This record gives sequence, structure tokens and C-alpha cells, in this order.
Amino acid sequence: MTTLTAPPKAAPPPIRPRTGSAVTKWRRRVPLLPALIFTIVVTQLPFVATIVISTFQWNILKPGDRHFTGLSNYAFVFTDERLRAAVLNTVVLTASVVLVSVVLGLGLAMLLDRRFVGRGLARTLLIAPFLVMPVAASLLWKHAIYNPDYGLLNGTLNAVYRLFGADHGPTVDWVSSYPMPAVVVSLVWQWTPFMMLILLAGLQAQPGDVLEAARVDGASAMATFRHITLPHLRQYLELGILLGTIYVVQTFDAVYTITQGGPGSRTTNLPYEIYLTMFRKYEYGEAAAAGVVVVLGSIVIATFALRTIASLFREEASR
Repeated sequence: MTTLTAPPKAAPPPIRPRTGSAVTKWRRRVPLLPALIFTIVVTQLPFVATIVISTFQWNILKPGDRHFTGLSNYAFVFTDERLRAAVLNTVVLTASVVLVSVVLGLGLAMLLDRRFVGRGLARTLLIAPFLVMPVAASLLWKHAIYNPDYGLLNGTLNAVYRLFGADHGPTVDWVSSYPMPAVVVSLVWQWTPFMMLILLAGLQAQPGDVLEAARVDGASAMATFRHITLPHLRQYLELGILLGTIYVVQTFDAVYTITQGGPGSRTTNLPYEIYLTMFRKYEYGEAAAAGVVVVLGSIVIATFALRTIASLFREEASR
């Protein structure tokens, strides 16, 4: 007579220790709390105060006439002719500086991507303009280059005219005659190294086997650049354009130092117009509203920049 035995029970799954407990997470976060609190106090609280001020009609010359007006200052920001002109100048200035800097930076990056004697020294010299303080760079361009009496541009023109037998060339006041190009050129000189570094990193990240295969197949240098290098640099170009736009749209130093918004407000951009509203007209509410609008626009641009950076990191991690 056979007896039936029950099959052996399966062993229970091993109990894994809880590695992500709440206590462990907070232990990791506590050292970061001072930095987080400092960031909130330094950046977020002033922004909240700016939003509050933007809802008031507040002129320091009329201390007893401060009152709550809601969103009327924002309506003024979007309807005032001076601010609309400042927005247009900001768009022209930012687009010109960023696009020209990207094109020149791409050309310089392609030159520095090749091996030649003194490449390290050339790279250091080309990066140097980006390390100069913005006010110092603006003063350099205003006095050493644009000055009509002793500036480099007029001195060079006079030297060229003397070569052809003339006593001297025309004396051109570059800042008064060409205010917007004067500011654009000075900013391009300063921001081209930034674009060059980003694009040079993209060029050096190209897969060498793909370029070698293109050479073996007989592709020309222009075809290789158009069909291989340029598509590879697309995200780096987007990153440079977005970051450059974030920084250049906030330009104040060059406008204040070189042209002071003139002549006739032809170079007055949004940061400089906010400065005039705040410290010349003493309209704190209007200046705060314009500042909030600029910050929100910068946040939108920064969001696209962060997405581009994240996509670059994902692409590098997938290789």
C-alpha cells in the first residue's frame, strides 16, 4: 500500500533589505538643505517681492501716492511705445549677436579641430575675449577702437588713405553713426569664443570611423561637412543658440557703456529700458512688471536649453 506525500513547498523568495528608506533619503538630502535655502533666499524671495511691487503704482517722487493697481502695470508694459521699441531692439541685438557668433564660432572651431603647430596657443588667444569683464570689454571698444580722435578704426583708415597719397581719411564717429552695429560687433567679439568652445566639443565628439569611411568612399570635404558633420552638430548648434540667447538678451553693460541707449533710443534694449524706468523715471511698479516679463521669457528659453542639454547627455550615454 503506497502513501501519498504532499509535494515540497516552494521556498519563499528571499527578503531584500530596503535600501531606499525614507531615513536614508533624508540623510542624503540634509547636507544639501543649506544650499537650497540659500538659493531660495537669494533668488526666489526677491522675485516674489518683484511680483508684489509690480502690482502697485509706486513712484518714489510721490511717496504718499502708492496704491494697488493689479495688472495695470503689465498692460502698460505691453502697450507702451518705448517698451515696444526696446523689445524690437532687444530682438535685433540678440539675433544679430547670436547668429554671427555661431557662424564665426563654427569656422574657428573647424580650424582648431585640425592639428597644427601652435594650436594650443591659438586656442588660448581665441578664448581670451570671453574672459574679459563685460564692462572692460565695452570700454575697450568705445575708447580704443571706436573713438573718432585716437581710435584704432580711424587710425587704420588714415593709414590706408596715406598709402594712396591722401593726407588723412574721413573722421567717422562710429558710435553716433552706427550705434547698433557698434554694440553688436563688441558683443560678437566677446561671445564668439563661447560658441567656438561648444562647437569644438561637438566636432571632437564625432565618430572617427564614420569620417574615415566617408574619405574612403571619395566624399569631398564639403559633402562630408554637409551630410555628416552638420547633422552631428545640430544639437550643439541649438545649445549654443539657446544659451547665447539667454545671456545676450540680458545685455546691459555694452549698451550702457558704449551708447547709453542712444542716439534717439536706437540701441535701448529691455534691460536698459528697465533701468531708465527704475532710476530715471522712478516708476518702481512699471519697472518691476517689465522685469517679471523678461524673467518669464528667459525661463521659457532656458527650458528649451535644458531639454537640449538633457538630449545631449542621453546621446552620449547611449554610445
